[in-house]
Amino acid sequence: MKASASVLDARMYSSEKSPGVYLEDQFNLPRGRGFSTGVPAFLGLMRSVPTEFPDAKDPEKAKQHRRVPRMLSLWSQFSIHVGRPYQDCMLAYAVRGFFENGGARCYVIMLDDESERSLEDALDTAASFHTIDLICLPDVVKDRKQNFERQQMVVNHCENTGDRLAILDSWRAEKKEGDVETESKEGVAEQWSSIDGTNGALYYPWIWVRGIDHGKVIVPPCGHVAGVYARTDASQGVHKAPANEVLEGVLELERQVTRQDQDFLNPRRVNCLRSFPGRGIRVWGARTLAGHDAWTYVNVRRLFLTAVRWINWHMADVVFEPNDVRLWARIERDLNAYFVDLYQRGALKGRGPQEAFYVKCNEETNPPEVRDLGQVITEIGLAPANPYEFVVVRLIHGASGVSISGPIRPEQNL
Repeated sequence: MKASASVLDARMYSSEKSPGVYLEDQFNLPRGRGFSTGVPAFLGLMRSVPTEFPDAKDPEKAKQHRRVPRMLSLWSQFSIHVGRPYQDCMLAYAVRGFFENGGARCYVIMLDDESERSLEDALDTAASFHTIDLICLPDVVKDRKQNFERQQMVVNHCENTGDRLAILDSWRAEKKEGDVETESKEGVAEQWSSIDGTNGALYYPWIWVRGIDHGKVIVPPCGHVAGVYARTDASQGVHKAPANEVLEGVLELERQVTRQDQDFLNPRRVNCLRSFPGRGIRVWGARTLAGHDAWTYVNVRRLFLTAVRWINWHMADVVFEPNDVRLWARIERDLNAYFVDLYQRGALKGRGPQEAFYVKCNEETNPPEVRDLGQVITEIGLAPANPYEFVVVRLIHGASGVSISGPIRPEQNL
């Protein structure tokens, strides 16, 4: 299904690439068995696979074991299914931080090495797991250009699969003799401007946590932030911005972000982590990488992604039905029921459901030329509860599933 979105507020207009959208959810909405959100895939490095794995000492077979995604529901399972954590294992800290912050389930895909080919293989593996809706890459390489290329690969993966969002970590400055200096706010802003895509969010700065073996270590925040996503999804829903939430398991920030820093970074779509006396260390931003205002906020973007996942999850069989008025009526009935439930749970704004959303699937959206292509087009309009915008999306059911495109201008609507 392909869909397009447009914002009816004139301030929101602009062109944008087609973002895809597919399976899944977990925001206290009507759910089918196995349907959940806030489920990340962590892609990272390990020195070795667990000795319990068959033929783990055989290099080729060990490599094959690395590429098998490991589903974890507890931090204690990491040693059993992934490997023994060690002091500088960024993958382990990310997974631990996820569970410390309320995460319930994640997948771990081990990289063979730091090469782009290894990351590409891991992303190809992750692409077939539609239970995943977040991607984290906690391991970094020393070369900044290579870091950018890897992060762009992850964002491209999320754009191409159309059913997930990348949680990205800010770069770090060069390590100086006897001193570690965090990246400047200008450098982080440059990082945002260098990455192209909609399905991603960038977080700054890095965080200090207790070490696996001793002391404390500085690590990227993606795992802890992913836990916040999962926590807010479970308690309130994807329509709740994963912000103004305490980061658990964090000793201190690498750099104290000031109000002036935030004033500079917020318009540049960089999400800051802030320390507030008496209130703890909190996620203090929820903006995507997107340059288009319709997709500024993480919760709005994820609301649409989740809606389309739900549609694909529950309505996949429509591709086998005759494309006629009976099918259109069924689609409108099922989607209206779904969006009424969304409205009742606070995900949409309006004095009543008629102001919060609309669904249109009829001869107007499905003229003969569309039916000849084997597609069913449904136009939906959603008014996210926050921010106060009305976003119109056209969903297209086809043999390959459901997708979403946009935003489009009102005069482009059918």
